[in-house]
Amino acid sequence: MSEEARGYRKERIGTVVSDKMDKTIVVAIKSRKTHPLYGKTINYTNKLKAHDENNEAGVGDTVKLMETRPLSKDKRWRLVQIVEKAK
Repeated sequence: MSEEARGYRKERIGTVVSDKMDKTIVVAIKSRKTHPLYGKTINYTNKLKAHDENNEAGVGDTVKLMETRPLSKDKRWRLVQIVEKAK
């Protein structure tokens, strides 16, 4: 099935902060926003649970995620690729 037939799916790049669950990783997505009044840059971290079918990602890895159908109560993302392994 082509990407156009499924529709647009969100993609995120983040860092794995936990891989203790079976076939699941927790990924921290960092973003920055500027305060509208004071102009100070504020850092935000959003943690997502993602499906890792082969348990291949480890803590510290930079990974690419793609939105998918709900796989469990909290999992709505899946691992697409490991961009960079942890050193």
